[in-house]
Amino acid sequence: MSKIQEQSTAIQQVMNDVISWRQYLHENPELSFNEYETSAFIFKTLSTFPNLELSKPTKTSIVARLIGNEPGKVIAFRADMDALPIQEEVDLPYASKVPDVMHACGHDAHTAILLGVAKILSKQQHKIKGEIRFIFQHAEEVLPGGASEMVAANVMDGVDGILGLHVFSMLPTGKIGFCPGYFTANSDTFEIDVIGKGGHSSQPEDSINPILIGSQIVNSLHQIIPQKIAAKEQAVLAVTEFNGGAAKNIIPERIVIGGGVRTYSRSVREEIARQIEVNVKNIVASHEADYNLEFTYGYDSVYNDEQIIATIEEVVKKEMGAEYILHVPPFMGGEDFSAYLSKAPGVFLGIGAGFEDETLNYPHHHPKFQINEDALEIGVKVFVHTAKKLNM
Repeated sequence: MSKIQEQSTAIQQVMNDVISWRQYLHENPELSFNEYETSAFIFKTLSTFPNLELSKPTKTSIVARLIGNEPGKVIAFRADMDALPIQEEVDLPYASKVPDVMHACGHDAHTAILLGVAKILSKQQHKIKGEIRFIFQHAEEVLPGGASEMVAANVMDGVDGILGLHVFSMLPTGKIGFCPGYFTANSDTFEIDVIGKGGHSSQPEDSINPILIGSQIVNSLHQIIPQKIAAKEQAVLAVTEFNGGAAKNIIPERIVIGGGVRTYSRSVREEIARQIEVNVKNIVASHEADYNLEFTYGYDSVYNDEQIIATIEEVVKKEMGAEYILHVPPFMGGEDFSAYLSKAPGVFLGIGAGFEDETLNYPHHHPKFQINEDALEIGVKVFVHTAKKLNM
């Protein structure tokens, strides 16, 4: 049996388990930082595989190390495991059993895929050069994100490269999304507390109306990108909250404005944050009011290493076929996989998981979100064949 046939057989043999694991996880979702049963299930499952060294870097995460018999690179593979506070509206036999909690972003699929990869490769320890490290991460959905905690717990020590993937319901099953360079955005938020002087609506001259001030701030914020950021750059600023006032005849004391900023480059990210402060300060001062501004830096952008992604693309062409490759543009979503990339170069791939019947394809974080389970095998293949290329 050739090496290609051997890997193909191993993948086929594990797929029933992968589907079963994914459906169990889908039925039993847990929210970020509370993945106790999920991590226990992962640990128990990994314990049945040979040649793995298991540890728990945090209360609800698992790392499995597969150390080969010969020297070589340390390559890590990562999957996230947390669910979302959403009531599932899909009538599946394995729908969520937990009220108001759902795997609406595919993290159950990511975990099942990586378990399948670990099962296959753990039986091939004698062929491995270096180390393969399987990272099962908690809390991708909630800041500060589980990835930063994992990095702080030293799970990236000695790692030469890291790979991650994400199933996408809006990509067709059978396609793998490749995007060299920036793939996801810096994901930041801001909150502005505008403090005026309350009073009766019939006597505005005795008040400082924070709603009027806030309206001017909103208009000014939406001028930052077209007026202060070069057209060649990509950035989004959106005001999404404007809260204040309780009665039609009362000028409130204060209002709160909130929103988000998405960018790719660090310099644009920092310039927008600076410009928000400048605009708010100047407008508030012109009304003799006051303010508090909190700009929260969220996840950094994911930058795919050009050399590693080119290697994976060649692997996919050779082992799976060129028809699987889909070159996709960067998108403005956020992903804490970027924390690992602060320690080692890596690649984050998109795995198409959409249905041919497009009425079944709902966006991520939607109560009717679901994936085509045929995508699971594609995810397993990509990781296994990449491990073979880099570590065997």
